[in-house]
Amino acid sequence: MTQTTLLILAGALGLRHGVDPDHLAAIDGLSRMRPSRWNGVLFALGHGVLVTLLAVGVGGLLSRLLEPYAPWLLISLGVLNLWRLKRPLAHRHISFSKLRLTSPLIIGVIFGAGCETASQLSALVLSAKMNPWILGCAFSSGMVLVDGTDGYLASRTQSKAASGSRRALRASQILGIFVVAFSFTLGGAELMRFEVDRFALPLGCLLFACLVGLRIWSARGEKSEQRAEADLVEAS
Repeated sequence: MTQTTLLILAGALGLRHGVDPDHLAAIDGLSRMRPSRWNGVLFALGHGVLVTLLAVGVGGLLSRLLEPYAPWLLISLGVLNLWRLKRPLAHRHISFSKLRLTSPLIIGVIFGAGCETASQLSALVLSAKMNPWILGCAFSSGMVLVDGTDGYLASRTQSKAASGSRRALRASQILGIFVVAFSFTLGGAELMRFEVDRFALPLGCLLFACLVGLRIWSARGEKSEQRAEADLVEAS
């Protein structure tokens, strides 16, 4: 197998890993608390850093230290999003951006340690056949593409909801329900050591498709609301 083929394979594994439902639930949940178009990118970079260190052979200790916290962190994001669903205005009194634990970079590192899947392990196997630093960069690039897109869409939906768009607010609430359900289910499965790899791809694709659909639906609503406002101004 040539180096070019290995590079493409590493990037493809990164794309596949980026669609894992725990990634998307964490990014979408984070974006509902602190909207930023960079949430997904930073999450993927943090995750990629740890995968690269593991491939190089120096990240084992850090991975073992952080591994127990990943499922609890996912469940915590679910709890916070459940609280936001019950008290949608309460977030105005707390600046989540000042909480270190909600840094997407740190969350990505922790998830890299505690939520290993077949795609991540397959990438680590490739480190025996190619430069581990190049492997880490290729794998991270695939994750950045998927998770970065997810973070951008989720944050745009949340930002539009905060600006007063009724349909975007409804889309944000629906997304919050998905985040809570996925966070509790996946976090609980990880704690109970239940194998979810066989369901990871369809669940991740489902969550990603729902986010894209909600974003398109809310965008159409924004245009309708703008036209209605313009008609009102003309009428007055």
